[in-house]
Amino acid sequence: MLMRETPENVFLSTLRLSEKFILLLILSAFITLCFGAFFFLPDNSKHKRFDFGLEDVLIPHIESEKEARHSSRQVIHGMMKHAWDSYRQYGWGHNELKPIAKKGHSTNIFGNSQMGATIVDALDTLYIMGLHDEFKDGQEWIEQNLDFSVVSEVSVFEVNIRFIGGLLAAYYLSGQEVFKVKAVQLAEKLLPAFNTPTGIPWAMVNLKSGVGRNWGWASAGSSILAEFGTLHMEFVHLTYLTGNPAYYQKVMHIRKLLAKMDRPNGLYPNYLNPRTGRWGQHHTSVGGLGDSFYEYLLKAWLMSDKTDTEARKTYDDAIEAIERHLIRKSNGGLTFIGEWKNGHLERKMGHLTCFAGGMFALGADGSPDDKAGHYLQLGAEIAHTCHESYDRTVLKLGPEAFKFDSGLEAVAVRQNEKYYILRPEVIETYWYMWRFTHDPKYRQWGWEAVQAIDKYCRVSGGFSGVKDVYSSNPTYDDVQQSFFLAETLKYLYLLFSSDELLPLENWVFNTEAHPLPVLHLGNITLPGSETQR
Repeated sequence: MLMRETPENVFLSTLRLSEKFILLLILSAFITLCFGAFFFLPDNSKHKRFDFGLEDVLIPHIESEKEARHSSRQVIHGMMKHAWDSYRQYGWGHNELKPIAKKGHSTNIFGNSQMGATIVDALDTLYIMGLHDEFKDGQEWIEQNLDFSVVSEVSVFEVNIRFIGGLLAAYYLSGQEVFKVKAVQLAEKLLPAFNTPTGIPWAMVNLKSGVGRNWGWASAGSSILAEFGTLHMEFVHLTYLTGNPAYYQKVMHIRKLLAKMDRPNGLYPNYLNPRTGRWGQHHTSVGGLGDSFYEYLLKAWLMSDKTDTEARKTYDDAIEAIERHLIRKSNGGLTFIGEWKNGHLERKMGHLTCFAGGMFALGADGSPDDKAGHYLQLGAEIAHTCHESYDRTVLKLGPEAFKFDSGLEAVAVRQNEKYYILRPEVIETYWYMWRFTHDPKYRQWGWEAVQAIDKYCRVSGGFSGVKDVYSSNPTYDDVQQSFFLAETLKYLYLLFSSDELLPLENWVFNTEAHPLPVLHLGNITLPGSETQR
């Protein structure tokens, strides 16, 4: 028999009447749904106003992705302008700002002198956001006022990451020689801190006398892992720019000394005595006291154009031990990173630890045993947990630390852990996760943070931390941290920017979010190094 009908007609002719009827009903429902969606979708020309304290900012409800990103960046740009202008008016030259008292502020990490920490820390953010007049004001202050020949005892770690990191980034972005000159002047003032029996530097050094010492509270006079382990990026760049091998040699000596030491369960304790070369108390953390040591192992490899394989191997071994002993999943399914204290895992995670989600994502490519997918997923799980710590508060801002026991998950228990001081680590992880996955939820979570910060932390004189994120009527701590301008606002701005702005193939961010270029050294050997690995 010849088949003149089409295949579709043949198929339909074999259907029973009831089946034809059902098929027609399905087709009818589908057409109705399509037309209904067309007519009832929100009008793209309309805008929704988010009421969270911004001055008449209209955010597109449904716009093209490019327009929405531009609007988000404009909001963050405005927040940066408010933070900077307030500091310029009320705290100029001081290290930080008290935005409610409307006067300068400082802490002991900067010593007793006015070093303009906020100016130096904010420079690259101003440049990236196109705030060039403000950048020029900062540059002029640095040229005329930034003086390191003062009798002032400063934190080696903090001055390195904020000042040297900030000055180097400003130099690489703008090409202005003054920033390199100032970075080198300061670095020379830090070198006496390494004059210890082991070469492990003191935590603090007097910029005038060169005398160093450690914090009194740090495990019987120990130096702190996250402090002496967070110098590598800046010091390698100093040697690269100056030809002086001392900087490179100092940080490589630290690495070699650590490589020879026994590590309990493969973990690095947070304390090391610079006189004896022995570990202090066996406390291991990927949060405060330990965090950026691990970050700089990975970033040393990335910054070397992936030639420093020793750094990569050290990072991989450390992360393997951390996974085995510190990373757990809560009863509610949240992945968290606890702290190891004297053989016991404390099921508590700090806001500072939340940077690790971004670190795992950044280190996924190049992982041993084809575990790139595993580490990207681990980064996503940490990002989710840290978002939950925000989402489970009244203010939608994260507490300083949160627990995973006694039926509580991702919630702060102690009053002294309920504060938010404008920290960047959660947003940092959102940004890295966005860069590597382009999952839109990370931009949504970042926008939630923008709304919450602007609603609850903005005051007439700048931005302030809050003392209790679980209170609907929080009190302020009256400090606008320099890292809010250096990190929090920069990461938010980058989150809503193109990947072409500071691409990770070419730039590595120090732990204060100051971008330093990858050193494509090829066959060039750094002065003072043995061979380029």
